[in-house]
Amino acid sequence: MKITELIKERTVYFDGGTGTVLQERGLKPGEMCELWNITKPEEIVKIHREYLRAGADIIKTNTFGANPLKFPKESEYSYDRLTEAAINNAKAAIAAEKCADRKYIAFDIGPLGRLLQPLGDLPFEEAVSIFAAQVQAAERVGVDLILIETMNDSYETKAAVLAAKENSSLPVFVTNAYDKTEKLMTGADAKAMIAMLEGLGVDAVGLNCSVGPDMMRNIVKTYIEYSSLPVIVNPNAGLPTIENGKTVYSFTKEHFCDIMCEIVRDGARIVGGCCGTTPEYIALLREMTWDIKPMPVTKKSHTLVSSYTHSVEIGQKPVLIGERINPTGKKRFKQALCERDFDYILNEAVEQQERGVDILDVNVGLPEIDEVKMLRESVMRIQEISDLPLQLDTSDPAAMEAAMRIYNGKPLVNSVNGKEESMKAIFPLVKKYGGAVIALTLDEKGIPDNAQGRVEIAERILKTAEEYGIDKKDIIVDPLALTISSDSRSARVTLESLKRIREELGLKTSLGVSNISFGLPKRDYINAAFYAMALENGLSAAIMNPYSNEMMKIYHSFLALSGMDEQCEKYIEFASGIEESSVAVKKTENKSATEAVSALQGSVIKGLKEQAAKITAELLTERLPSDLIDNEIIPALDIVGKGYEEKKVFLPQLLMSAEAAKASFEEIKKVIAQSDNRQEKKCTFVIATVKGDIHDIGKNIVKVMLENYGFNVIDLGKDVEPELIADTVVRENAPLAGLSALMTTTVPSMEETVRLLRKKAPWCRIVVGGAVLTEEYAAMIGADKYAADAMETVRYADMINSEKL
Repeated sequence: MKITELIKERTVYFDGGTGTVLQERGLKPGEMCELWNITKPEEIVKIHREYLRAGADIIKTNTFGANPLKFPKESEYSYDRLTEAAINNAKAAIAAEKCADRKYIAFDIGPLGRLLQPLGDLPFEEAVSIFAAQVQAAERVGVDLILIETMNDSYETKAAVLAAKENSSLPVFVTNAYDKTEKLMTGADAKAMIAMLEGLGVDAVGLNCSVGPDMMRNIVKTYIEYSSLPVIVNPNAGLPTIENGKTVYSFTKEHFCDIMCEIVRDGARIVGGCCGTTPEYIALLREMTWDIKPMPVTKKSHTLVSSYTHSVEIGQKPVLIGERINPTGKKRFKQALCERDFDYILNEAVEQQERGVDILDVNVGLPEIDEVKMLRESVMRIQEISDLPLQLDTSDPAAMEAAMRIYNGKPLVNSVNGKEESMKAIFPLVKKYGGAVIALTLDEKGIPDNAQGRVEIAERILKTAEEYGIDKKDIIVDPLALTISSDSRSARVTLESLKRIREELGLKTSLGVSNISFGLPKRDYINAAFYAMALENGLSAAIMNPYSNEMMKIYHSFLALSGMDEQCEKYIEFASGIEESSVAVKKTENKSATEAVSALQGSVIKGLKEQAAKITAELLTERLPSDLIDNEIIPALDIVGKGYEEKKVFLPQLLMSAEAAKASFEEIKKVIAQSDNRQEKKCTFVIATVKGDIHDIGKNIVKVMLENYGFNVIDLGKDVEPELIADTVVRENAPLAGLSALMTTTVPSMEETVRLLRKKAPWCRIVVGGAVLTEEYAAMIGADKYAADAMETVRYADMINSEKL
């Protein structure tokens, strides 16, 4: 029986922790647990057997970090050799226990420890290739499913899933690691991950690691409400602490299992444990939950599109799709595309987001440019500076696939139509990469001049989509608005079509509203009136101009009148800021000198690198470098940093702002190099990821932020010996050292490094951070400061630097 069939029958049980169990059995600080597959296979087999006896249905291979980055092909212990040994150890355990029936081996894939571009230096396709090599190695030996776990970045998760789906036909399970704010490290919430992963066609979704089951319950409830897939929950045994010099976890097996019983009742279908859990935890978990009748896994009808931070649901309240990133009728935008003027394109994205749109339409189709390359690059660049979901708008299937592949989330796809050629080109892409697709009611015969004809085309598109395995909830019908200047009946036909498609087919709808007024004067008046009528007839989403006050008046008034605006708060906010005398918001091209100053801060805050550099170069002709640093760049970084600390800004925006500040600093350095002025550096800060840990994401983020705030950062890299860290601090007489660890198995290395620093460099203040650490744990190992994020590190470093002045 396949694992996917067993899940339909009953609750299914994963095993528990591996690294933390190995630590109890002699794994040394900094020693890589994957090596035990070859050096101590009997211990790995023993652990698997204990979990099988405890009642685990699925055992994970000891391959969490067995990737080509950590264990290169040419090394003695290569990833493929370790993978083969790990799988054979799991098979040996099942054979020894004589329990092959209904016992399953999950090939375990963990994160690579590097951020993907644009936030880091690892190209997306390179990440896909690395994961693909792991999957291929596992396929050769043979496993029952692929488990992609502990992923804390949506983009890396997508790369791993694509690698699994493109190189295997095995079931794919995915669990992400959420923090105390109920988000991934790079900002994604549960609904965003559900949307993306369901779209990519995985077989089960959920969460693991980072926190205990108590902190997971709210997230689990979101998964149960929105996911049509079985939900996995594999928590830690609470948070780590130190007792008598040993790392222990805060939850006893009884406390852990009490909460897990509630999680099973909430609807989790696959349960187990992560760090700190042992075979005893899994045995009690199975015993206490076995008689709980599992909730059925049901199809959900939520139409979601998502970015790398959040989802937008189509069909609840009206959705606004900003239409301005589109060359149709826009001479200046065409010029920007031809000249590759991304400053202009990105500003359109930022300004529309500030005007309150939910989704950005992205259309870069011009005959004179390479649309495949341009759409791909535009999507990547826009996602650097905006966290809104995107509508990928192109008639070129090749451009569509290029954009869908690298899109970070689940996009809205514009569009498919009733022509066989269109459906054959677009539906396979939607099936592979995921997306909600706009369906236009036209076919080989054109656009019907009556509602019945348009409804019939919508039905045909829906039927074909289902044949491709695309769910009804992901079809959004656009019954097409045609200008009333050439056919006075066209608005009535469109409105009737909207109503019937909603009521008879149960589908969501979309319209390009402004098409109704082509050829007429004062088009905003017609557009706004038509928009109001369309909303009343069931319009779910409108592609519209957010700079039109007439359109925005209708939108906010409709929400208030429909009870979708609590206490009319949004309406009051909008009405208070509007200028009644203007029909549309005018965007000024020329800015005064005062506005240019604020523009530099704005560019840094928004992460507009080229613009920040350009404005800085202009301002340096009249202002001192120190003035720009102290009064423009640092205050801008402070604004973003405060937003990050308040969880209003997420890691990608923080890093993009840092990159914009860096671009500004590069211009300042050119001027300083030509003068006698030198920017005074702050004190030296030595940072490293501790021995045995190759994950340097957190450390690299800290480095970027510290450098932008003027610190002299010495980065020793990852997997660094305690002696090297201590010797560097002594040599540089550094007053600050930062240590990072992501894995529970490498926390002892951090403790050892802290001890050595205390001995060799007692003057040095030690900052520690990482997903597995807590403030209490940091204090127990003797660190001076636990920093939950990069900005907290910067604030502490500034304080220490001030003491040294």
